[in-house]
Amino acid sequence: MLQTLLPPPQNCTFTLTLMVMAHTTPLHRLWHPFTLLCVILLRATPSLSIDAHPQDKASLFLFGSRLQDPYQSLSSWAGSNCTLWSGITCDNTTGRVLSINLTSMNLSGQIHPSLCQLPYLSKVGLSRNNFTSLLPECFGNLLNLRVIDLSYNRFHGGIPDSFMRLRHLTELVLSGNPALGGPLPPWIGNFSTNLERLHLGVCSFSGGIPESLLYLKSLKYLDLGNNLLSGNLVGFHQPLVVLNLASNQFAGTLPCFSASVQSLTVLNLSNNSIVGGLPACIASLQALTHLNLSGNHLKYRIYPRLVFSEKLFVLDLSYNDFSGPIPSKIAETTEKLGLVLLDLSHNQFSGEIPVKITELKSLQALFLSHNLLSGEIPARIGNLTYLQVIDLSHNSLSGTIPFSIVGCFQLYALILNNNNLSGVIQPEFDALDILRILDISNNRFSGAIPLTLAGCKSLEIVDFSSNELSGSLNDAITKWSNLRYLSLAQNKFSGNLPSWLFTFDAIETMDFSHNKFSGFIPDINFKGSLIFNTRNVTVKEPLVAARTVQLRVSAVVSDSNQLSFTYHLSSMVGIDLSSNLLHGEIPRGLFGLAGLEYLNLSCNFLYGQLPGLQKMQSLKALDLSHNSLSGHIPGNISSLQDLSILNLSYNCFSGYVPQMQGYGRFPGAFAGNPDLCMESSSGVCDDGRTRTVQGSSFREDRMEGPISLGIFFISAFVSFDFGVVVLFCSARARNYILQTKV
Repeated sequence: MLQTLLPPPQNCTFTLTLMVMAHTTPLHRLWHPFTLLCVILLRATPSLSIDAHPQDKASLFLFGSRLQDPYQSLSSWAGSNCTLWSGITCDNTTGRVLSINLTSMNLSGQIHPSLCQLPYLSKVGLSRNNFTSLLPECFGNLLNLRVIDLSYNRFHGGIPDSFMRLRHLTELVLSGNPALGGPLPPWIGNFSTNLERLHLGVCSFSGGIPESLLYLKSLKYLDLGNNLLSGNLVGFHQPLVVLNLASNQFAGTLPCFSASVQSLTVLNLSNNSIVGGLPACIASLQALTHLNLSGNHLKYRIYPRLVFSEKLFVLDLSYNDFSGPIPSKIAETTEKLGLVLLDLSHNQFSGEIPVKITELKSLQALFLSHNLLSGEIPARIGNLTYLQVIDLSHNSLSGTIPFSIVGCFQLYALILNNNNLSGVIQPEFDALDILRILDISNNRFSGAIPLTLAGCKSLEIVDFSSNELSGSLNDAITKWSNLRYLSLAQNKFSGNLPSWLFTFDAIETMDFSHNKFSGFIPDINFKGSLIFNTRNVTVKEPLVAARTVQLRVSAVVSDSNQLSFTYHLSSMVGIDLSSNLLHGEIPRGLFGLAGLEYLNLSCNFLYGQLPGLQKMQSLKALDLSHNSLSGHIPGNISSLQDLSILNLSYNCFSGYVPQMQGYGRFPGAFAGNPDLCMESSSGVCDDGRTRTVQGSSFREDRMEGPISLGIFFISAFVSFDFGVVVLFCSARARNYILQTKV
C-alpha cells in the first residue's frame, strides 16, 4: 500500500551541497578571489539589532512564561533585541512581531491569550509540539494573519467560529490533532477568498464536505485525509493541485475532476468505499504525478485504451476488485519520465503479465501480488534496471525465474512466494548483491542452495520453505551476516546441522522443520544471536498474532521522483527444528536463551533429561513432544509467566507432578508419558492410581506379582510402540503447534 507524500505547508528549505573533488592541488590555490571577497564582506557586515516594541515584548514574554520548555528552546527570549529571539521575526523599523515559528521545540501547555495581543502578527507556526487545549478563540482577533500552522499537537474540540474573521488567511494547517473534530464549519469555504492551502488531515472531523469548499476558487491544496468524513464523492469546481481525501468513509463513483485537468498533480482517494469502475477521463488529468485509489471497492475491467501520461510517477490501484487482464500499456514512458511505482496487488487481474511492463524503464517498485495471474515472468524483466522491489507473490505463475533478472542490480526485495514456479536457484543470482529480501516459498524449486549465493551478503530475510530443495547446508549461508529470518522448512534438506547454525548476530526466526536433517543439535554460541540472548521485558504480543510471520514491504515516492524502500517484519523470536531425524541430547545452552519466545523440537529422536528453564523468561511456546526425553519434569516451567503453549507429550518422562505447580493450564501437555503421575484435585494420579511416596511412583504397583508384572510390561510395550509408529507415520496425527509462513 502506497502512502502518498503531500507537499509541506511551510516554505521549502533548500540545502546547497558543494562537491569538492580530491586533487593534489595545494590548498591555498583553491581560494578564489571572489570567495575571499565574500568572506571579507561577511566579516565587515555588523549584526542587525532591532528593539522589539514594548507591548509586543511584554505579550510575547508572558506567552512564553506559561509554557513548559524542557530543552530551554526559548532561553534566548531576553533583552530587547528581537533578532536574537528564537523563532521570532520583527519588523526592521517598528520592532513589531510579524512571525512566530516554534516548530519542533517540544513545548507543551496551553496557549496564553497574550499571544493574541500581537496585532501585526502574520504567521503563527507551533507545529510538532505538545500543546493541549482548545484552538484559541482569540486568534480571530489577529486580522493580519496569513498563515496558521498548529499541526501535530494535541489540540481538541472544533474550529472556532471566530476564525471566519481571518479574511487574509492563505494557509490553515491543523493536521495531526486526533482529538480535533466535529463537523466542518459551513463557512470554511467562503471566509477567506485568499485561502490556498487547507490541511485538516489526521483529525476526527465528521459529516460531509461543506458545499462552499467545492467552489472556493483560491483553493489549491486540500488535505482532509484520515478523518471520519462521509457522503458521496463529488467533483470540485476549482483547479486543485493536491487533493487528499484518503482514509475516510466516502462512497459513490469516481468523478472526473474536470476543473483540475491541467493542474491536479496528486490525487489520493485511498481507503474509502468508492464503487464502480475506473473512468477513462481520469487518464486525461494531464499534470497528474501521484494517483492512489487503493483500498476501495472499484471493480470491472480497466479500459484497454486508458493510458496515463508519462508525468505519472505513482499508480496505486491495490486492494480493489479489478478483474480481467492488465492493460498491455498502462502509462506512457520516455527516457527520463515514467512510472516509478506500480501497485496493482490484491485484485483479481488474470492472464499474463504484459510484456510492455518491461518498457517502463523508470520503474523502481512493481507490486502485482494476490491476483490470478498466470504464465511466466516476462523474460525481459531485467530491462528494468532501476527496480528495487518486485512482488509477484500469491498468483499462479509458472516457469522459472528469468536469468535476466540479474540485470535488476538495484533490487532490494524479490518476493515470489505462493506460485507454481520451478527450476533451480541460479548460481548467477549472486549478482544481486544488495538484495535484502528473498522469498521463493511455496513453489516447486528443486536442487541445492548454490555456493555462489554467498555473494548476496546483504540478505536479511530468506524464505525457501515449502519447495523441493535438497542437499546439505553449505557455508554460503554464513556470509549473510545481517540475517534476521531464515526458513528452509518443508523441503528435502539432509545431512548434519552445521556448527555455525546459531552464530548470526541479528537472527530472530530460524525454521528448519519438516526436512531430513540428522545428527546432533549444535550447541548454542552465546556470542551469537543477541536477540536470542536478550530479554525484552516491554513487549507483550498476543501469541496467536505473533505465531504468523508477517512481512510488509512499502515504498514511498517523494516529489523528487525518488523511491524510499522500507519493510516491517513481525514474528516471534524462535527456533523450529521439528520433524527431522535429529538425535542425541538437547544442548543445555539452548535452554539459557533469555530472548527466545518459542522453541519447537518435536518429532525427532532426542533423548536425555530436561534441564531447568528458569532463564527462558521470554518463552511463550515450547514443544518437545514425540521424542524420547526422560527424567522428571522441571518444576520451574510453570513459573514462566509468558508461557502459553506447552507440549511435552509422548516422551518418557517419569515421576510425580504435584497440582500446585500449575500445569493444569496446559491440558494434554503430558499425554503419552506412561511413567508420569499428574496429581488431580482428588489427590490421585490422573490415571486413577493413588499417589505414593514422591519419587517412587508406580514401583509398588509393579511388584504385585510376576504375572501382573509381565502382563504390564508386555501390554505397555505393545501399546506404546504401536502408538509411536502410528503417530510418526500418520501426517494427521502430527498436530504441530508452531509453523510459520511469510
